[in-house]
Amino acid sequence: MKLIKTLVIFFALATDGFAFVVLIDPGHGGKELGAVSNIKLRNSKGKTYSKKIFEKDLTLVLAKKIKERIDKKFSTYLTRSFDRTVTLEQRAALADTVKADLFISIHFNSSREHKSHGFETYYLDNHQDKAIKKVEAIENKGLEGDNKTINQILIDLVIQKTVPSSKKLANSIHVNLVRNLGKKYKLRDRGIKPGLFYVLALSKRPGVLIECGFLSNPNEIKKLNSNKYQDQFAKSIADGIEKYYSRLPKKELPIF
Repeated sequence: MKLIKTLVIFFALATDGFAFVVLIDPGHGGKELGAVSNIKLRNSKGKTYSKKIFEKDLTLVLAKKIKERIDKKFSTYLTRSFDRTVTLEQRAALADTVKADLFISIHFNSSREHKSHGFETYYLDNHQDKAIKKVEAIENKGLEGDNKTINQILIDLVIQKTVPSSKKLANSIHVNLVRNLGKKYKLRDRGIKPGLFYVLALSKRPGVLIECGFLSNPNEIKKLNSNKYQDQFAKSIADGIEKYYSRLPKKELPIF
């Protein structure tokens, strides 16, 4: 009897995570290139050449790396698994389809000031910051039809429901990014910020939007294009998700 009870408890603990659904959203895709940058590389003969780097490609690479790291613990999905156009509405609708518990949107930044650098983590909320509004204008681009004007009452309800959890998620992920990447890669910690991103509002669940670095910075783009950096960034986000999950109240195990 004790053996059966032990096996039941073990099975419950082992499968509990798979009832938790994480939807990872690689920003842009298809005709939506996102930020574009040129990087200088060296070939095997030592000659330099230029290569265009698109945000849509980097977000997909990083999203797949995050998914790979948490696949064994959670039910994990991508809003796109290859280079295709997906509207903000379609991304949010998928969150309902898979019954996501968390929504993680991956992006890379760009600025006319080439010295701008670092990473920042956003959660859904209202604010009055002009700098954040510039980021919003870029990431909200592509919203179609009547949905360009979203019912403010709906947004307020979503914000009221998701802000506490989204803040905790943002903090859990960002702390790891600062600890693992800040000093090692000499990246500026741009902080945790509120932002009115439609993809987060429409998804109607706790979520964050992470700007993983500046493609417009000639020094930073080299790091962002590095497989080693991408692996470390993915690990930091994955660890943050797992830490957030570990602090959630768990359902009671069945008693026999």
